[in-house]
Amino acid sequence: MVSCRGTPALYRLMNQRIVEAVVLAPSRCSLAEVAGFRASYPTVAILAYARFRPDDGSLLVECHRTGVRAALVEGVDDPILGEALARASLTAERRAGLARAPRLLRLTEPIQREVWEVLVEEVERPVGTDELAHRFGVSREHLSRQVGAGGAPNLKRLMDLTRTVCAAQLLSNPGYTIQTVVRLLRFTSSSHLSRTARRIVGVPATELGTLAPRDILLLFVRGKTRSRV
Repeated sequence: MVSCRGTPALYRLMNQRIVEAVVLAPSRCSLAEVAGFRASYPTVAILAYARFRPDDGSLLVECHRTGVRAALVEGVDDPILGEALARASLTAERRAGLARAPRLLRLTEPIQREVWEVLVEEVERPVGTDELAHRFGVSREHLSRQVGAGGAPNLKRLMDLTRTVCAAQLLSNPGYTIQTVVRLLRFTSSSHLSRTARRIVGVPATELGTLAPRDILLLFVRGKTRSRV
């Protein structure tokens, strides 16, 4: 959780790290500002959190009109705030869009599915093979063999797939430029991102924003599941 004092600080944060969802207090920012943010970042969920009163009906209607996904009452809904954020997050959207991946990609063994879950969750920074091997208590070579067993894509391909999906999620928002996405996902350059996109789905980075996570998965399954490396 990162606290922002005002929308200018929020816009700066959007260019510094991946924001899963936004929680706002309607009394501290105008709904016009919310509408402006929604126009720039339409796929980033906004939740309202405040001490709503019974006579705040018109305020709640305006929240709904400006794209606020849910309204939570401070002091009442506190126990479910974290759960509500998790359900509305970009990660939840990515996980839902890739729900068929284990079956389509032949990830049948427990270690294959566990590695897949890590890659889906942790896309903000590259997770290397050495780090994954250390987490699972196996050698690098053993992990690579196990992940790619049974006709499943190799580990590098799975890493590229999940990062490409996240890049597409971000680029579906007009507020994100390719250069910003390159920085947020730690690609080495715009060309690196574009080469990765072409390897995974056969399109340049400039077209990724038109593809939903499930679209990328299906394009990937059609013939780009193996890496030469």
